Amino acid sequence: MKKRKLVALLAAAAMFVTMGTGCMTTKATDSAGSGDGDGKTEITFYTYNLSIASQKEAAQKLIDDFNAQSDTVHVTGVAADVMTMQTKIQSDYAAGQTFDVVQCALNQVGYYVDNYKLPAFEDVAGQAAFDEHMEGFAENAKTLGQYRDGKTYVLPYTFSTPMLYYNADLFRDAGLDPDAPIETWDDVKECGLALKAAGHEGVQITATGDGYDWLIQAMIYSNGGDVMNEDHTEVTFTDPNTVGAISMWQDLVKSGAHTNYTDTEAQEAFLAGNQGMLVTTAALESGLISAAESGGWELKAAPFPSFEGKESVPTNSGSGLCIMSSDPEKQAAAWEFIKYVTSAEGYTTITSMMGYLPLRPDIVNDERYLKSWAEEHPFVHTNLAQLERLHRWEGFPGMNGGQIGTLLNQTVTKCIFTDCDVASEMQTAQSQAQDLMP
Repeated sequence: MKKRKLVALLAAAAMFVTMGTGCMTTKATDSAGSGDGDGKTEITFYTYNLSIASQKEAAQKLIDDFNAQSDTVHVTGVAADVMTMQTKIQSDYAAGQTFDVVQCALNQVGYYVDNYKLPAFEDVAGQAAFDEHMEGFAENAKTLGQYRDGKTYVLPYTFSTPMLYYNADLFRDAGLDPDAPIETWDDVKECGLALKAAGHEGVQITATGDGYDWLIQAMIYSNGGDVMNEDHTEVTFTDPNTVGAISMWQDLVKSGAHTNYTDTEAQEAFLAGNQGMLVTTAALESGLISAAESGGWELKAAPFPSFEGKESVPTNSGSGLCIMSSDPEKQAAAWEFIKYVTSAEGYTTITSMMGYLPLRPDIVNDERYLKSWAEEHPFVHTNLAQLERLHRWEGFPGMNGGQIGTLLNQTVTKCIFTDCDVASEMQTAQSQAQDLMP
């Protein structure tokens, strides 16, 4: 039993290291996929999923399944190191060489459109064909890859929303009812303190230390704050509601309800059955379920908590797909591949093997696709419901956009884990960030 538990823990932990945004640090590998294409149009797919141990099999299956059913197109997958892929894309583009299909973070849509000559999907496919393909696609996901003229330049591909997962056994040991709803951050604090008093760890909001700000943005939007003004010319880190969201988070830590761990430490503690609550991407759900089954404890889940009197506003993590080839034949071939991986069949593989949301929600009720899987993974319905109030994970504009997001992450991390004055720190960060805006 101990060996089995350790194997499951290590496997799930390996998945955690790579998935805060659906894309964390990975190591580049050689190109995946081979074949002469049998006269088919040859295209390349640059994807970090192939370099993530827990996602490689599913990513390769998508490529292989498409190649097997296509009479006209052959795709070769190329594994990307997500930490260096942007630099490689820049250098390749400057040299006149590009991958044909590229996976990019959904907060980078503006950057990709502004810096590369991406074709719009409506232009490549034709408006009618594109509209037909998008029927049944989650409504609030459709707009995430739109830019400037309302056309779609990045098609949402793999993403999820934040959820609150908790250990029902630890709740019972702390005298808490695991079936009682956990709806607000006040509820989370109350449960965290009870867990702490019983000798267990409370909650960890896994949104710090990795340089990404998607879950931080969800915290801010849920309290009525924002990170930029409407026309994206000024950052708004000193908005009272923004400061209020971070202050509440700091209070969770000060009170002892929130652990003073790194996110990795908290994730490992939760997998081992020692952490009471974990707020993280729902893309990790399969790993959490496996860890709970192997460890002999009961996993439960709740939607992303809200601030008192307000509705929670989840953001999306993850990625979309864009076409970077300028060759019309390759663009058409790329569209055929992207159509397949974002179809009902594609999302059956993506959701069941990777853990990301099925952006065609109806397939969870369809026997041909995910109905039986969803019956064994009921939390997916809670996650899908959050799409109804989804807020776009905003990317900061300009060449320094990524640096601004990292600055926000680092500032929030400092605020919640120290006794600093939140308003003052956010003011300093705003001044620094505004200097980086275009």
